[in-house]
Amino acid sequence: MDRIAPAALKAAIRDGGELAILDAREEGEFGTAHLFWASPLPLSRLPLMAKALAPNPRASVVVTDDGRGLAERAAAELEALGFANVSVLDGGTPAWEAAGYVLFSGVNVPSKAFGEWVEHHYGTESIDAADLKALIDRGERMVILDSRPLEEFSRMSIPGGINVPGGELAYRIGSLAPDPETLVVVNCAGRTRSIMGAQSLRSFGVPNRVVALRNGTMGWELAGFACARGESARYADGPPGDLDAALARAEALRVKHRVGLVDRATLDAWAADRSRTLYVLDVRDPAEFAHGHIPGSRSAPGGQLVQATDGWIAVRNARIVLVDDTGVRARMTAQWLAQMGHRDVHVLEDGLVPPLATGPWAPEVELPDIESFPLRAVHAALGAGQAKVVDLARSVAFRDGHIPGSLWGVRTRLDALAHRLPETGLVAVTSPDANRTARLAAEELAEVTPARVGILEGGVAAWAASGLPLTADRNDPPDEACIDAYLRPYDRNSGVEEAMKAYLSWEIDLVKEIDRDGDAGFG
Repeated sequence: MDRIAPAALKAAIRDGGELAILDAREEGEFGTAHLFWASPLPLSRLPLMAKALAPNPRASVVVTDDGRGLAERAAAELEALGFANVSVLDGGTPAWEAAGYVLFSGVNVPSKAFGEWVEHHYGTESIDAADLKALIDRGERMVILDSRPLEEFSRMSIPGGINVPGGELAYRIGSLAPDPETLVVVNCAGRTRSIMGAQSLRSFGVPNRVVALRNGTMGWELAGFACARGESARYADGPPGDLDAALARAEALRVKHRVGLVDRATLDAWAADRSRTLYVLDVRDPAEFAHGHIPGSRSAPGGQLVQATDGWIAVRNARIVLVDDTGVRARMTAQWLAQMGHRDVHVLEDGLVPPLATGPWAPEVELPDIESFPLRAVHAALGAGQAKVVDLARSVAFRDGHIPGSLWGVRTRLDALAHRLPETGLVAVTSPDANRTARLAAEELAEVTPARVGILEGGVAAWAASGLPLTADRNDPPDEACIDAYLRPYDRNSGVEEAMKAYLSWEIDLVKEIDRDGDAGFG
């Protein structure tokens, strides 16, 4: 197996060629210390995500970990999937640090560091929680726009806020704040999406005063104010009434930041070019994507794409083509990617024409044929003490709701559950990705229990839809066991206030850390 020394990898990062750095650890482990441009590709999800993160198997791929052997396993799997240019970082992250290079904690580090850079570069105006509360109490004319996905907004939000994910802000601001005297406040949970959302509107040229809520809902709660829970206020669907004006503003930003325009014929030619990596990302709302999208494209809502670029784009210096229906959202997202250092970014013109595919994005991967257990059969067997359910959802999602008595686990590490599995009866495995991960895990489970292993038909969603009960437990699994997720302060069971303060300080310090690293290339 080929290996690459830290100094050689550092040089490769700077030489301008296509390169993916993939970290084989689970997200929680990855978040402790990793390379700046590394994308997490946990071994447990590798078969499902490898070709989405690195679409061209000819691209140069370097796999890393913390020196425990996961990188070698992941490299072997990548080669089995057809990747032809795979190497392992010799010595992993410890060797990288020993060579004098910087390691970063946290997740989505390039995007979060970029948010801090944007605030410094543009002088993005912000307001602290106490001042915002005073304005609210005085009845100031304002709109509070929460730039996170609806699920996050519903968990906690600033009272009176409206959910407008970041990629929708510039597209819909004319309808949300038609009066130029209305103050516009953009918030998220912390800093990045507040800053990026506010600066998007400022760069877009809206006449209103636009500010970011400093430190988001965390700052609001640290100031002693209560968040709202369970809210659902959201922007109106459909194209905005001022579409022509919005497109003109977005086009000016596209030209300013040298984002390309391509037609469908060019896109098809690029898709056939095996010498380059191509990402085709649809930046609309996921529901719009599901209704109709270009075959082969992947849903990447604009705000989240900028917030977590490493979750969609692992190959540096690849071609990137963004797609939407009117051109506004694609242009706004593309100009940020260009400023982040992606130099080959384009917007597809008039791309959403038939033939279109429907439904959510799904990985193109061959899955093993595993026996399926009907819901009622599993329910009856559980009642008789003759079954056990193994759930491969994210740990934080498992906490929120799971089948009573089920076990949480991580694929590739299910031997840890061996002592808790029955020796007879049924072991029904499930995962929220239409049971794809569950199908991969079934063979692993069959090696650690003599019981009959199969897939829970329809998974937990079908279980709940049929009226069967779920249970929730914030301590199952406990914080220290959540290796699959880098826990946000809100996800923790203790030390939440201290974690909020540490997280916000970490974000602010990223500007200094990227200067030390020297490879960000923002601007």
